[in-house]
Amino acid sequence: MRIRPIIFALALLSVSCSNEFLDLYPETGLNESNFYQSDEEFILLVNAGYIPLRNLGKTVNWDINEVKSDNMTTQALNTNIEQSRSDGFTLSPASITHESFWSNSYTGIYNCNTAIRALETLEHVWSTPNLENRSLGEVYFLRALYYFDLVRQFGGVPLVTKEVTGQEAVGIKRSPVEAVYAQIVSDLETAIGYLGNIGDTEELGRANIGAAQALLGKVYLTSKNYAAAEQHLHAVIQSGRHGLLPDYVDVFDPMNKDYYETLFSIQYSESASALANTFIFFNAPATSAGEVTGRPNVALPVGSSIRPTAELLEAFEDGDKRYEVSIGKWVGPDLNGIDDEFFYCAKYKGPQSATLGWSGDNFPILRYSDVLLMYAEVLNEQGRTDEAIPFVEQVRFRAGLMDDLSGLTKAQLTSLIEQERQVEFCFENQRWYDLLRTDRALEVLRAQGKNIQPFHLLAPIPAEQILINQLEQNPDY
Repeated sequence: MRIRPIIFALALLSVSCSNEFLDLYPETGLNESNFYQSDEEFILLVNAGYIPLRNLGKTVNWDINEVKSDNMTTQALNTNIEQSRSDGFTLSPASITHESFWSNSYTGIYNCNTAIRALETLEHVWSTPNLENRSLGEVYFLRALYYFDLVRQFGGVPLVTKEVTGQEAVGIKRSPVEAVYAQIVSDLETAIGYLGNIGDTEELGRANIGAAQALLGKVYLTSKNYAAAEQHLHAVIQSGRHGLLPDYVDVFDPMNKDYYETLFSIQYSESASALANTFIFFNAPATSAGEVTGRPNVALPVGSSIRPTAELLEAFEDGDKRYEVSIGKWVGPDLNGIDDEFFYCAKYKGPQSATLGWSGDNFPILRYSDVLLMYAEVLNEQGRTDEAIPFVEQVRFRAGLMDDLSGLTKAQLTSLIEQERQVEFCFENQRWYDLLRTDRALEVLRAQGKNIQPFHLLAPIPAEQILINQLEQNPDY
């Protein structure tokens, strides 16, 4: 066995996995010679791959996804410079938001690489059958997820698939987009192979075969490989493991932390702010005094709030049950020119959020309704519109929209699927990526009045990474 010190940049997750989330506890300075002696100790290494997701799933991802899209905009009093720059497409390489996104993502990748190397090379007799398969499947899935988000934000990025020292990392340049996607596909195919053979070791909060198949379907959809996307999305549907919950509101009930509709999510708990979902804290109305009117005992910096756009509100059809679940309405006095009505994201408004300023709501990454709408899209793109319509209707019927869609043309269904995805997944960091992959970002956001230019479709490589690693910057930044 090779002896190598392993210092994690972030706290490791604990070995236990409750019905709520993967618990945290601090652990540093682990050494292979005296640590990896049990199943639980190997699982700690796997759990480290999940940690950065919790950080990314807070405000960082919103600022570079929802705020850039036509779903959200900044409040008039907003003094959060990063949010305002995202909204106005004036972000620069000095952006703290993109540096945070980059560093968190590569921390996750580093932790996954460490786990893969240890699991594949260190000698260990597992006491629980199939636990090694599950562990390897998880880290390959997570590494693919980190790279998928990175390549969609920045284009080509450094491709690191093994442990490297800080000095070695300096010499790694950006790989072409095609190479990054090839690695993502390879990792997900590997994950599917492992996760299909885990027996009864599945646990809430961990990657599973349905999540890996759905993510691979989304990767192929993004790459416009519709036949391959169809294959993997169909596998999820045919498995019988997943479906739609009866009511849309149930999806965002903190008590529903299972795999039936939400195939994979970022796990949160309201037990402490460091473990909690803080979206409600940053998108509620702020006043010039910093008090969040309507939410007792919670204060924000002056104007640090974002709100749904008029375009999003208008995208909901009359009678759509998703509106009341997704959109909250605050009514209060007119303060410093701010209207007495304020719409906000209500999806993550847990029962204690008014008091705590955060909630225990998980943040969904992959949902079954996403699988249905992606499957409809790939069928429609292949000219099989009549086959696609029933899968769109499943999602709409749950929302209370019972109209018959038969007879729609391919172009009409394309437009409807785009609208359905906007309202079904609003505030879930899907809209910006949808606009990118359908080549609709410039048209849609310019119609909204945003000053978006072609070079904004890729985010700037963080200035610190340019300085340290001599990476090539994206054009026009």
